[in-house]
Amino acid sequence: MLHSGTASSMQEKRMSMVVIGLVIFDTILVTLALVPAQLWTRLLPGSTNAALDGPFPPILAPIIPALLYLVPTAIGFLSRSWQRALLYATLPAWIGLGLFVIAATSKVGAFYLISPAQVTANVSILELFAALGAIGWLGRYIFKLQ
Repeated sequence: MLHSGTASSMQEKRMSMVVIGLVIFDTILVTLALVPAQLWTRLLPGSTNAALDGPFPPILAPIIPALLYLVPTAIGFLSRSWQRALLYATLPAWIGLGLFVIAATSKVGAFYLISPAQVTANVSILELFAALGAIGWLGRYIFKLQ
């Protein structure tokens, strides 16, 4: 009896580590995706596809948008509660948008964040990541994951 509780605890700990790893991976992807194309062309002057694909090779570039949808869904699927699913799925977007807004504010002014177009775009990204996390969490019941 004691052994099964310990095994369950170890499995839960491993699942938490996987979720944290996915959050870190997704944060890196989101941050890289928010870097403007002009900056990639300056940082990678020898690359002919830097404006289109950023730092990714052309063969991997189509996989990146798929990962931006699949990783938050997987995070939601692996989370134990819906609150964690939404928090962990949106955390990469919060961090990426925060870094982007800080960088953009230094170029375009302090009120960049509250301009109507930017508010709408930022909220839409957060809603998308929250919806993906919720879809993943609801998928637990389709696959009967406990």
